[in-house]
Amino acid sequence: MLLDVLLLDVFIMLFCWVIVTYNHRAGLVDVAWSFSIALNVIWAACVLDTAPIAVRIFIGLASSIWFLRLTWHLLRRYGHETEEDRRYANMRRAMGAFQHLGFLAFFMFQAGLAILFSYPMLSLLSTTQMQWNDWSNWVLMAAALIMLVAFMGESLADHQLYRFKQDPAHQGKTMDQGLWKYSRHPNYFFEWLHWFAYPILGLAAGLYVLWIYPVLMWLFLYYITGIPFSEQQALRHRGQNYRDYQQRTSMFIPWQPKE
Repeated sequence: MLLDVLLLDVFIMLFCWVIVTYNHRAGLVDVAWSFSIALNVIWAACVLDTAPIAVRIFIGLASSIWFLRLTWHLLRRYGHETEEDRRYANMRRAMGAFQHLGFLAFFMFQAGLAILFSYPMLSLLSTTQMQWNDWSNWVLMAAALIMLVAFMGESLADHQLYRFKQDPAHQGKTMDQGLWKYSRHPNYFFEWLHWFAYPILGLAAGLYVLWIYPVLMWLFLYYITGIPFSEQQALRHRGQNYRDYQQRTSMFIPWQPKE
C-alpha cells in the first residue's frame, strides 16, 4: 500500500516540478503536498476494508475534506501571487545553476513527507486490531469533535486573513482582527490541533505511535517551516507595526491579548 501511494505522490510531484521549471513559482509544491495527502486518504479509504466501517467513513470523509480544503486555500493563494514565494526564491538563488536538479530533489523530498503525514490515516484504515465497542464510540466522537473545531477554526482564520489581504487599504498593516486578535498564527494552531484526532482514535486500536504526530507537527510549525519564517518576513516588511502586535498577542495558542 505504501509503495502504491508513494508512486502516486511521486507522479504528482514530478508533474508539478515540470510546471515550476517553466513558471519559476515553486510555491506550487505546497499545493501538491496537500493534494497528495488528500488522494492518499481517498484511495486508502476506498481500497482497504480491514478497519471498521465507521473508521473508514470518518477518515475517508473528514481527512479528505480537511486536505482538499487546504489544497484549495493554498491554490487560491498561489493563483493570486504575482511573484515567487520568498522562501523558494531564496532557495532558487542559493542553488544557482543547479536549481532545476535542486528543486527536483526538493519535490521528491516533499513526496516522502506526504507519505510521512499520510501514515496516521493509512494506519487507521488498515488496522485489524480495532474491535468496535462503546469505548470505540467515545474515542470516535472525541476525534470528530476535535476535527470539527480544528476545521472551523482554520477555515475561519484563513478566510479572515485572505479577506484582509484583498483590501488595498491594509497594505503594510498587520492582521489583528478576528481570530488573529488572540493568536499571531491561529491557522497554525488549528492545523496542529487537527493532528490530535488521529492518536485519539488510535487509542481504540492500540496505535500509540500516532501520538508522535502532534509533537512532530508542533516542531515543524514552531521551529522549522511555519512560525519562524512568517515572523521574520512580517518584521522585515511591517517593522514596528508587527513588533507592537508581537508584544500584545500570543504567538501560538489563542489567548486574551495584553493591554
